[in-house]
Amino acid sequence: MKKLLTLCCLLMACLFVSAQEPCPNVIPALQQWKGSNGKLLLPARGTIVINPTDEAQLSSTAHILAEDLKELMDWDYTVTTGKPGKNDIYLSLMKPDKELGEEGYVLAVNRYAGIEAPTGKGVFWGTRSLLQILYNQQGKLPKGTARDFPLFPNRGFMLDVARKFFTLDYLKQYVKILSFYKMNEFQIHLNDNGFPQFFNDDWNQTYAAFRLQSERFPGVTAKDGSYTKQEFSDLQRMGMAYGINVIPEIDVPAHSLAFTHYKPEIASKDYGMDHLDLYKDETYRFVDALFDEYLSGENPVFVGPDVHIGTDEYNKKEAEQYRYFTDRYLKYIEKYGKNARMWGGLKWLPGKTPVKAEGVTVNAWSYDWVDPEVSLKDGYKLINTCDTYLYIVPAAGYYRDFLDHKWLYETWTPWMMNRKQTLPEGTPGVLGGMFAVWNDLCGNGISEQDVHLRSFPAVQVLGEKLWKGENKQVPFEAFEALCKEMPEAPGVNLLAKALGETQLTAPGKIVTLNGTDSIPTALQEVGYPYAVSFKICPDKEDNISGVLFKGPHSVVYTNWENTGRIAFARDGYTFVFGSYILPVGEWTDIRIEGDYKGTSLYVNGELKERLEGRIKKVYYKRYKRMDYMPYCQTLIFPLQCIGDGLNGFKGKLQDVNCLQK
Repeated sequence: MKKLLTLCCLLMACLFVSAQEPCPNVIPALQQWKGSNGKLLLPARGTIVINPTDEAQLSSTAHILAEDLKELMDWDYTVTTGKPGKNDIYLSLMKPDKELGEEGYVLAVNRYAGIEAPTGKGVFWGTRSLLQILYNQQGKLPKGTARDFPLFPNRGFMLDVARKFFTLDYLKQYVKILSFYKMNEFQIHLNDNGFPQFFNDDWNQTYAAFRLQSERFPGVTAKDGSYTKQEFSDLQRMGMAYGINVIPEIDVPAHSLAFTHYKPEIASKDYGMDHLDLYKDETYRFVDALFDEYLSGENPVFVGPDVHIGTDEYNKKEAEQYRYFTDRYLKYIEKYGKNARMWGGLKWLPGKTPVKAEGVTVNAWSYDWVDPEVSLKDGYKLINTCDTYLYIVPAAGYYRDFLDHKWLYETWTPWMMNRKQTLPEGTPGVLGGMFAVWNDLCGNGISEQDVHLRSFPAVQVLGEKLWKGENKQVPFEAFEALCKEMPEAPGVNLLAKALGETQLTAPGKIVTLNGTDSIPTALQEVGYPYAVSFKICPDKEDNISGVLFKGPHSVVYTNWENTGRIAFARDGYTFVFGSYILPVGEWTDIRIEGDYKGTSLYVNGELKERLEGRIKKVYYKRYKRMDYMPYCQTLIFPLQCIGDGLNGFKGKLQDVNCLQK
């Protein structure tokens, strides 16, 4: 019934409604659709044909499409050039079209499925719609013609990788996720620091990280996770192939503790060590050299068109010097042929010192810090990044843990710059929107997949609003149902969907492990909410911290540190069920349940321990208040293999079962 409601409602999403084939369901919704009679059933083995004159521009898109068809549909497609035949997929470029612009495309389905656009990027976006339609309709394409194009040119996501490290593989998967929903900007916040009150009110102890390799300043790069220069350049190039502008952000002159840890002499003595001293020549020599390292030479590290210089939240007492610093580095970035970006801050730090506006894009994030109307009048371009509506700070208890998807879908527009200012629709200079994930609470236990659980639905709803725009004909409930049915992207399953029940060992069969062997299972891992149950009988000589289950992101142990306890580890954190010791030489029924709030251990049907609700409390002397850091003790359960070839569980298992609710 829910699927029927979704279909009926989404039929009305297109501007052209036909009595023929109804408008197919995609996210973001198609702008225009004109249906014809019948469906085109593409074969599981087929051909992607490129117009020969367009091969250079479209070859990469064609090969990515072939890979995605394999991942999403298990189809085998080859790429060639020539004229399209029956049941082929045909890619080609067309003359400029004012309505389609730089990113629009035409998808026409009749004897074959053809995608044409004025630009290669438009053709690529057309392949994303094609993949979604094939997935939703089990390989059957409704015949008809779609004309599709975005409402806003800038549709983005910002991720704070400084205060929590995210692996390169995660960033690559996010390029694919953003691309699948036609989001086209991925801003990566490369440096930042924690709050000193959680580190004994000592700036020298406070966590800080800069995540990019530096050969000029080798000690400045974080030791607990970073990206090489080549890795970051390759990530940007991958983004280009997927229609994504990967934007590096080096945040100065505040949020700069990673730099002052390395070079204490450039730290402000008046406003905290996370502020650079704006009056020292050495500060400017350091920042010049740092940016130059990534921007200079024949093959610069930052290969994309945009570079973000931060500039948010400097102390208000230094408005004039802050404005000088900001103006200097906006011009410095442009000297290398890049477009400069910054966070809004000129309202909070007003003054007489001019700050370059032409060609500069501003993240309009706070009513207190940036005045959108004044900024537009001064000549800045704006991206709506309103903190009230679009900031996620995972599990922190302030801003948002999850965005308000229903309100965003039904009410929000990029013209709503903040709680007090809504610009007239169509105001020139507003480029679009961007939501942000800030990992403020360093060391709070949050996992990559916990962040994804919060950011992925935001990608879907912001993708819809920034491409399609307002869609009153389709109620949120129908849109939400479609969101839940959609994959994250071809080959991506960070949510670890494994719906239903899966028996991972033969019912009743006893599995014996000797501590140096492992058994693969049918699943990689299982996401929230889940229950994994098994019967276990450890040997008396069980390995110390023996691996019981292992997956792509986490591990479950028995006999943790020779205590007999069950533990799990992921993202550099280890969590122990401390209240229960697993007996050796006898059978015990274990069930572990997990959701996005915590993890539970059941023994013989009885709850023994729930890992949830741990909070660190500190007194913040500066503001004479208590501050709180909640810990996230969650687990997406690893199931790729049982045991381990090096240091695995020794003993017997029976009836290993997984249920995703």
